[in-house]
Amino acid sequence: MVLIHKTYIKTYIIMKIVQKLVLLPVVLLSALSYAQWKKTPLQAPARPNPQLYRAEANAAEEIRESLISARKHNKRVLLVFGGNWCLDCHVLDNAFHQPRIAPLLNSNFLVVHIDVGQYDRNLDLAKKYRVNLEKGVPSLAVLDAHATVLYSTFDFERARVMTEEDVIAFLDKWKPEAAGKK
Repeated sequence: MVLIHKTYIKTYIIMKIVQKLVLLPVVLLSALSYAQWKKTPLQAPARPNPQLYRAEANAAEEIRESLISARKHNKRVLLVFGGNWCLDCHVLDNAFHQPRIAPLLNSNFLVVHIDVGQYDRNLDLAKKYRVNLEKGVPSLAVLDAHATVLYSTFDFERARVMTEEDVIAFLDKWKPEAAGKK
């Protein structure tokens, strides 16, 4: 009886060790998979840019110049309506400078920040580009190089609860087709 009991204990200990050795890689792989698929929330910048939305800027002229450049470089123009007082506007702009987003943005879009003041500035441009400021800012419009509005949205007015993946998906969806792929 003692011999059976010692054999049982040895078998039990060996099984526990094997179980842990098998379980360890599974746990590690699960952790790595989670880290790979974990979404990265957007963050406010450490120091918001007080001149992000310049009151003295001639937004219509900046749009015109961006459209000329967009035609030359096969890019889209991204109009970002907002104000320096808007936390979500700074959160979105900070996202535009993140390592996973900046290359996609810079290679496919020209960004024009348009100051809305206290919802009393550049309202004509918001209307022209079908941007509904009543829903909040930042509000965006995507233009092709010929000033055609492809899309306008207020979805980013809650940028602080969005993720880098949300921004990447938006930019991927609205980037221009590669030259020669038409």
